[in-house]
Amino acid sequence: MEVDILIIVCSLVLSAFFSGMEIAYVSSNKIYIEIEKRQNDFLAKVLKKLTKKPSKFIATMLVGNNIALVVYGFFMGDLLMAWLTGIETESGFVQYLIDDLSLITQTIISTLIILFTAEFLPKVFFQIYANTMLKFFAVPAYIFYLLFSFVSSFVIWISDIILKRFFKTDGDEVQLAFSKVELGNFISEQMETVEEHENVDSEIQIFQNALQFSEIKAREVMIPRTEIIAVDKDQAPDDLVETFTETGLSKILIYNETIDDIIGYVHSFELFKRPKSIKSILLPVVFVPETMWVKDVLNILIKKRKSIAVVIDEYGGTSGMMTVEDIVEELFGEIEDEHDSAVLIEEKIAEDHFKFSARLEVDYLNETYKTEIPVGENYETLSGFIVNHTEEIPQQGEVINIEDFEIKILETSNTKIELVELKINTED
Repeated sequence: MEVDILIIVCSLVLSAFFSGMEIAYVSSNKIYIEIEKRQNDFLAKVLKKLTKKPSKFIATMLVGNNIALVVYGFFMGDLLMAWLTGIETESGFVQYLIDDLSLITQTIISTLIILFTAEFLPKVFFQIYANTMLKFFAVPAYIFYLLFSFVSSFVIWISDIILKRFFKTDGDEVQLAFSKVELGNFISEQMETVEEHENVDSEIQIFQNALQFSEIKAREVMIPRTEIIAVDKDQAPDDLVETFTETGLSKILIYNETIDDIIGYVHSFELFKRPKSIKSILLPVVFVPETMWVKDVLNILIKKRKSIAVVIDEYGGTSGMMTVEDIVEELFGEIEDEHDSAVLIEEKIAEDHFKFSARLEVDYLNETYKTEIPVGENYETLSGFIVNHTEEIPQQGEVINIEDFEIKILETSNTKIELVELKINTED
């Protein structure tokens, strides 16, 4: 009896191991595994041999799992039979289940045990820690890989014949390919391991930016309407010269009566032609909606050989503007030039205590200061995060608590928040 119990327990452990390793390989980050395989150590060699042919590895785990389940079923049936036979109860229904429906009762009990101990729990655990489990159990998995090599090869051979003859497919000839999601997850995992005081290599940051580039919309990159510098088309060229001189910009938008009716822009070089009016040196701009992907905006600007795009809202009004430079900054980081004249304050007062310009972007603060401010579709900046919660412009000196953040409003204007003091409450 004790030997039977030991065999049953071993069968359950092996079944949990095989089913767990199967789901671990399927759920693992293939880029992480490939990097581990390129290390010059014993484990790397084992991983390389183990995952050389993915289908054979999966087949081996399935074969091992089935053998463990067969052994478990054989001994568990005898154990349950002996146990149920010795049970006597006054309940007629229970005695009916034991005597007349013994096989069904045994099947239900053994199946429940298998589902929880050898299927559900190990698969959930191995899926959560897929990369770690695959490395940790690589050696025992390779031992079984060698033991069941003949059986798994035979199974694959039979399946290939069926697939090629009846389904007209290539069988087991699918090449391993890395997806964009796997690459992005791997880089994100590496970024999370970087301590706050450490600097991230610029190449890694650019690589991560490039992966996220296709998911960025125009409204996330644009210079907002309130910060646009534009002049009326009816102003004198001399007034435009003064505007160029005061701002230091190389291009200025031109509007007709209101900023919601942008009709083009003027480049500072055009003023050397001594124009009589602004209209005579006006250059066209590209109009794009807020929801357009930035990669599509860049394609349009390149094809039309333009450098400025005006972003419009759903009502046709001007929401903001962007240049090719603004888009490129999403890939390579901030490029200091005449457009970046505004001084944004970012000061670390103490641990988890900061002073920020409300114009700073939430993504930038999270990446630079590990603030973990929630990201939302309705806002991009720290000011937007606050207003999204308060639904109004807070008063100067007001203290606002949002989740784990205590925010004191230091400076405001009639239309926006200028400067805030941010504290992160880390206490449980």
